[in-house]
Amino acid sequence: MPEAFTGAFAARLDRLGAIRVRQAQSGDPVIRGQMLLAPGDRHLRLRRSGPGFVVELEAGPLISRHRPSVDALFRSVAAEAGPHALGVILTGMGVDGAEGLLEMKRAGAITLAQDEASCVVYGMPGEAVARGAVDEIVPLESIPAAVVSRVEALILRQEQAALASVL
Repeated sequence: MPEAFTGAFAARLDRLGAIRVRQAQSGDPVIRGQMLLAPGDRHLRLRRSGPGFVVELEAGPLISRHRPSVDALFRSVAAEAGPHALGVILTGMGVDGAEGLLEMKRAGAITLAQDEASCVVYGMPGEAVARGAVDEIVPLESIPAAVVSRVEALILRQEQAALASVL
């Protein structure tokens, strides 16, 4: 997305949705109920900070011909959050995100892709599916429920692991 577009896009999404949406700044914490949108021409990466996470922005080289790149974000999520993450890849042209989603899956994250029938362009999800990066293929209208269900499973898994470490 072009740099001049992302701020206005974040503001529009913020007005339309139930959660807060804003353009990310380096050091922003990842918190429940807020979506951070990468500014145009900056990669957004996740970094662990104490018990939580923050985002970092960088102007590094193009990845998969893009900046921001989904691969940059997904790779950082794989490295920093591993099995405590969920990745979703939606309609879009090209291959950006396919390798990063595969890294997330290999790190133990849950991975979802939009199905071909509901995509405008099946490029990105199709590439992820072809590479074996996807646990489940889901129609667009079912993605919100699938995300909620998988996040609940992640929370349960984390609670069970915490309990097991105490015992």
